Amino acid sequence: MSLIRHCILEMLTNAVTPLLADQSAVFASFSTELEIPKIAEHGDYASNVAMALTRILKRNPREIAQRIVDNLNDPDKLLERTEIAWPGFINFFVSPSAWTMVLKDIMRQAEGYGRQNLGQGQRVQVEFVSANPTGPLHIGHGRGAATGDVIARILDACGYNVEREYYINDAGNQMDTLGRSLYFRYQQLLGNNLDFPEGHYQGEYMVDLAKDFLQEVGDRFRDRSLEEALPAFSGYAGERILRGIREDLQNFGVTFDAWFSEQSLHDDHVVRKTIDELAARGHVYELDGARWFGSTAFGDEKDRVVIRANGVSTYFASDLAYHKNKYDRGFDRVIDIWGADHHGYVPRMLAGVQALGRKREELQIILVQLVNLLRGGKPVAMSTRAGEFVTLREVVDEVGKDAARYIFLTRRSDSQLDFDLETAKLQGNDNPVFYVQYAHARLCSIFAVAEERGMRLDEEASQHLDRLIEPQELALMKLLGEFPEVLANSASHLEPHRIPYYLNELVATFHSYYNHNRIIGDDPDLTRARLYLAAAMRMVLCNALHLLGVSAPEKM
Repeated sequence: MSLIRHCILEMLTNAVTPLLADQSAVFASFSTELEIPKIAEHGDYASNVAMALTRILKRNPREIAQRIVDNLNDPDKLLERTEIAWPGFINFFVSPSAWTMVLKDIMRQAEGYGRQNLGQGQRVQVEFVSANPTGPLHIGHGRGAATGDVIARILDACGYNVEREYYINDAGNQMDTLGRSLYFRYQQLLGNNLDFPEGHYQGEYMVDLAKDFLQEVGDRFRDRSLEEALPAFSGYAGERILRGIREDLQNFGVTFDAWFSEQSLHDDHVVRKTIDELAARGHVYELDGARWFGSTAFGDEKDRVVIRANGVSTYFASDLAYHKNKYDRGFDRVIDIWGADHHGYVPRMLAGVQALGRKREELQIILVQLVNLLRGGKPVAMSTRAGEFVTLREVVDEVGKDAARYIFLTRRSDSQLDFDLETAKLQGNDNPVFYVQYAHARLCSIFAVAEERGMRLDEEASQHLDRLIEPQELALMKLLGEFPEVLANSASHLEPHRIPYYLNELVATFHSYYNHNRIIGDDPDLTRARLYLAAAMRMVLCNALHLLGVSAPEKM
């Protein structure tokens, strides 16, 4: 919460308290709130508390609002004035001098500005990417990686104890299919003219993998049958692809605290134990030789098979076991970040968590929509069927980590995103990450000039902040004061795009201010004040970009 909002809320609460003096039960559960009006003429903050009290006090909301305003105690002169608007809103207008408190607060907290303790140490697991180790990460995985990583960073900054986890889908038929795909490519390289089977993994990456395997083992497997050779081929392909995934994520600025193997759930009999527990709770029944989970009891559209008639568990059974394992490890809250193509899977997973005795809200699932890759406004041709797609590595190599991460975060995760490779490389305002990073570099250049002229930011500068009276200076201070709220809202709604939205508005205001005002001028006291404002601006930019995993360059 911003400093100014906190102070006004405290004043408002103290003003409401006498009105509820005879209603202690109501007072104990009552809370006051402030919002930022959409129209500037309605003030810097507004409250509907008078209307909320109408039924309790049985009085006209305007009358209640007037009593609250009369009770306001403002010894520090934070408010320039208050207004009562129909039908009972209280609008607060902050005095220009009060906004300078924001700058002092930023400089005092420095890198800690914006951080807060909303989570109070609650243990949260964020599981994201979790791509099958059957091929390289593509651009869609990149968006999921950026989303998950920044959600984890935001939650950490808001006082949650966060653990990042990658779930390795290394069990089941897909690993056998991967091994067979490598086997056929290997045999083709040896001159054995085998037809590549339908439904297997295609793409140049499999050919490259086969070449590496051939170089390492030679023709040792030329005469081995597929059945005999499959474990070696599956193991090699899975290990190599997973290694590449780790490298790609590392280069993208994403690290994990844990890499969890699906196969371990089978090896440790966790899948069987989980199904048995659900059966003991009365949520599993047998039909046609299979075992079914009664997920319709928890809102799913139909019940789900967990053990097939042949005794083999389903992928959903593994997912149930995996989520039970998460809660068994002591996480208070679990966040899964999935591709949008898994939307039909959400109801059954929520049903499973509830059947295991957890609350529905203890599992949050975020769906990340598709990325439309463009070059100069034209779609880049891709074919999943033919194994033709643009990898995350290719995108990062072409546009850089910063541009890729930032652009992935410029839209809500549940909205499709157009990613234009040419725009991402522009050195201009049409490139959103350049626009923000250039503001930071511009601020750094201001301080470089100041240092050349023998000017240094010192305590005396804070004594002249009352000189900051230009409309754009006030606008900047207001925006800087909103950063903690933006961060808190991003955490509570799990919406990392709120930070780029905020940065775009902040930076647009700064660039306009810079173009119309001299930071370093002939008036030494005004220069000191503006340098102080610039320093606070630079700090907030650094803090926000750090949360996005994007660098804050000093020169561009």
